[in-house]
Amino acid sequence: MLTRVGFIGYGLLHLALAWVAAQIAFGRAGEEGDQSGAFRKLAEQPFGEFLLWFVIVCLLALAVWQAMLAAWGHRESHGRERIVERISSAARVVVYGVLAWTAGKVVLGAPSSSAQQQQQATAGLMARTAGEWLVGLVGLGVLAFGLGMAWYGWKRKFSRKLTIASPHHRTVAVHAGQIGYVAKGVAFGIVGYLLIDAAVTNDPGKSRGLDAALHTLAGQPYGKFLLLAVTVGVAGFGVYCFFQARYRKVGT
Repeated sequence: MLTRVGFIGYGLLHLALAWVAAQIAFGRAGEEGDQSGAFRKLAEQPFGEFLLWFVIVCLLALAVWQAMLAAWGHRESHGRERIVERISSAARVVVYGVLAWTAGKVVLGAPSSSAQQQQQATAGLMARTAGEWLVGLVGLGVLAFGLGMAWYGWKRKFSRKLTIASPHHRTVAVHAGQIGYVAKGVAFGIVGYLLIDAAVTNDPGKSRGLDAALHTLAGQPYGKFLLLAVTVGVAGFGVYCFFQARYRKVGT
């Protein structure tokens, strides 16, 4: 039950992130276009502190669920597919944990900037021996992850994890998930590209995570429309999360 509630919090995060991205597209951004900016946007709403604590609990619930899946779940899969699924679940534990930690810093009033933290991490890595190569490899990994996520969404691979009897509801959920995964894949792909660019030019300032990715997209020809498309996709993923709260298979 707590896992299903967790998807509601995750959906709220993506809707807030979509709102921040839309502000960037229209040149009215007051927050960073990343997770910390989205959390601060949630905090500004009525009952914002309560809302943030709710999201934190949701993210921790999702982290625990994915930890269980990483340890002994995905039994419907076999062989290499099960190994890949369990590794993916382990990675999600880290993602949900970091998001919960970031939200915790925001709700407690501590300075929190995901973009600044990534830039500092990149600069620290570059200061090491062969640091540029390490950053470049991380960038390639993030780029590959983004492409994989976009492909996963485009092929609707996620739909097998939904149990929706109504054809209409299933169509809406699948379309929302499809545009959501593709949009997030594009965003991660740009993050990976920027990491590679930072490594090639030895400039950690180019590596500011999702915030830099959204601003980079906005700066391209027709960037406003491209960013708005990504914004719609991220919002779509938020809607898909609400469907997951009701219809996602959550067993091991």
